[in-house]
Amino acid sequence: MALKRYKPTTPGQRGKISLRRKNQKLARVKSLVVGSRGSTARSRGRVSMRHRSAGAKKAYRKIDFKRDKYDILAKVEQIEYDPNRGSSIALILYADGERRYILRPKELKVGDTVVSSKQAVDQNPGNSCPLNLMPVGSHINCVELHVGKGGEMARGAGNFATITAKEGKYVNIKLPSGEVKKIFGNCSGSFGVLDNEDVKNISLGKAGIKKYLGRRSKVRGVAYGSPRSHPHGGSYKTSGVGRASPVSPWGQPAKGFKTRKRTHTDKFIVERK
Repeated sequence: MALKRYKPTTPGQRGKISLRRKNQKLARVKSLVVGSRGSTARSRGRVSMRHRSAGAKKAYRKIDFKRDKYDILAKVEQIEYDPNRGSSIALILYADGERRYILRPKELKVGDTVVSSKQAVDQNPGNSCPLNLMPVGSHINCVELHVGKGGEMARGAGNFATITAKEGKYVNIKLPSGEVKKIFGNCSGSFGVLDNEDVKNISLGKAGIKKYLGRRSKVRGVAYGSPRSHPHGGSYKTSGVGRASPVSPWGQPAKGFKTRKRTHTDKFIVERK
């Protein structure tokens, strides 16, 4: 998708770069849209995650990550903008009259047909089937980690995973991070590369837009007045953090410290990122 640059009639537009989106004013399906999910990063009114807020009000679109309506053809009715994710979404109409939203691969267009099956399907964008029935080298998205739970990986704008090998009942998947993971072959995925790959090249132009997206302003640790407020605080504003290594406000090492706890799943990692 092309990038859009602005004539600098205001300071906030001088360096602003956004995506040139289409089909933004289409009618939404009310049964697939729910209202705001409440406050963000709050638990009983208290801040549970710093530097987060609800941001601008937006409706949530229910996305079909499971693709559990098997062997029924569905036609793409329209391509829509989703404020909750980087990629676009596609509204599909099944032959029995049901409508659902799915993540849109960049080759998928209005009028195309998609299908989900437990058998092998054509390698058309948007088609879904188990991983062990996909050919090696396929670019896929919305990959399951557990059978029937729904797609959890390779869901970001412009992302895709690649099938690199098949070993018995497992399939080796190279994830967008570069990590190669071994996944059970009965887990499903969808063919295609998700659209809006240029989202990494946008520039918001001003801090206010970051607020709309739910990101609050941050304060550097060394800018705090005393170590009581932050371990980096005090008289080290220009000479570093004042200790051997940087830490979080609660004393946990902040750079290079391993925080992974689910070590029992290390056996499924073939190659680290």
